[in-house]
Amino acid sequence: MSTNDENQRPDDPEADTSTPSPESAAGGEGAPLAPTSTAPLRTGLRYGLIGLGALLVLGLLVWWPYKGTPGLWGVLVGAGIGGGFILITVATILATSKASPSVVMGALMGSYVVKVVIVLAVVAVIRDMDFYDKGALVSMLVGTIVAVLGSEIWGVLSTRTLYVDPDVTETSPK
Repeated sequence: MSTNDENQRPDDPEADTSTPSPESAAGGEGAPLAPTSTAPLRTGLRYGLIGLGALLVLGLLVWWPYKGTPGLWGVLVGAGIGGGFILITVATILATSKASPSVVMGALMGSYVVKVVIVLAVVAVIRDMDFYDKGALVSMLVGTIVAVLGSEIWGVLSTRTLYVDPDVTETSPK
């Protein structure tokens, strides 16, 4: 029942916890799960995608009947720009989580520059077009950024993480 190895003897030859069993990796009972430093980020990414999906459905329910096809396109473009901009940052951090800090910073700065160039190009191309509703695009863009960031923060903060190393044995002062 316990997720820590308090019931295992240190001299037990069968107490190999270096790799969790598939059952324990799926959340079942068995060998303890090895905590990872990316768990909060993965949870934040999952919550961000859920928040983006929920806001996309809500935006479509409001803007599509109200403004028709331009409302539909405004919602899709706004959610794509806002959600993509935020979620690509988390995906970049996850992809470089095992790299050195300078590689992570380079990847983040590079992805930021690429995202800004893409957003500016999309906005420049669609600025004078009338296939989308500007109100739907702006409201979804702002709403998506707030909702995705909020749900990512909630995911990161609600993830249970270890603050101590379970492999280090505690020594009592004499």
